[in-house]
Amino acid sequence: MDTNIQKYLAFAETVRYGSFTKAAEILSYSQSGISRMISDLESEWKVTLLERDRSGVRLTSDGEELLPYVLSVCEEHRKLQMQVDDLNGLHTGLVRIGTMSSIATHWFPQVIKRFQEEYPRVRFEFVVGDYEELEDKVEQGRVECAISRESTRPGLTSEFLQEDELKVLLPRGHRLTSRSRVPINELRDELFALTEKGDQALYKKAFDEAGFTPNTLVTTWDDLSMMSMVESGLCVGIQPDLVLRRMPYDIVIRPLENPVFRNICLVKRQKQTLSLATKRFLDYLNDVRSYDGAHGGPAQCH
Repeated sequence: MDTNIQKYLAFAETVRYGSFTKAAEILSYSQSGISRMISDLESEWKVTLLERDRSGVRLTSDGEELLPYVLSVCEEHRKLQMQVDDLNGLHTGLVRIGTMSSIATHWFPQVIKRFQEEYPRVRFEFVVGDYEELEDKVEQGRVECAISRESTRPGLTSEFLQEDELKVLLPRGHRLTSRSRVPINELRDELFALTEKGDQALYKKAFDEAGFTPNTLVTTWDDLSMMSMVESGLCVGIQPDLVLRRMPYDIVIRPLENPVFRNICLVKRQKQTLSLATKRFLDYLNDVRSYDGAHGGPAQCH
């Protein structure tokens, strides 16, 4: 969806319900994403559209002037999209995508919710796996595409979607919890729990640049096991931000002083033509990412 249309919809639904929170729920964005879109409109148009206070939001006089035009654009865009989809036959279909568990958990639900409102007869098949498994599934044609790391395999192409920052996991009371950002050299003498999901190259790059090899207490394929060990005070950990959303453990999360990122990419076969249903689903995914940063803001630092 065009970025401006996203903003118009955010404005229209916020006015309709008198609440950023309700508009966010209806449109399947975060509250901060809705607020940011409206702020963007106000900056672009050099007007104040809404008055904000504890009781909610209200239209300003400028907002009242502009709202009918915004509603008209939103309605015409909806009609246009429906006509295009009718011409292309998007009434039924199957979206077959491979994905990492963190993406399936934190990006997909809100996207599917919106998508189903427009295309209730389209069905989904998601294959969750690690990087190597997902690339195998794309090569085999088991899925049309995958949301994974950047692929270097011959015959596959990668389209950048999002950066995902690595974060340090610390037990509560650890000496480094007082730091807002953790210098990686400060981790030189720590015991680590690390996962074996293909992110080793990322960890290795960070540690190599600091000139040391992590003293690894345990390696595991399970994120929750690793977090539990950190919570118990046995060790520290390092994980991508998306993995840490709504995690159930009482641990402290801090960014590195010199950030390290993994690139999340759309991986498909060269010259692969995606189905119309999959293309449209990816459009919706991009809409949500563009204002929610992969789904709803940064992981909480407890």
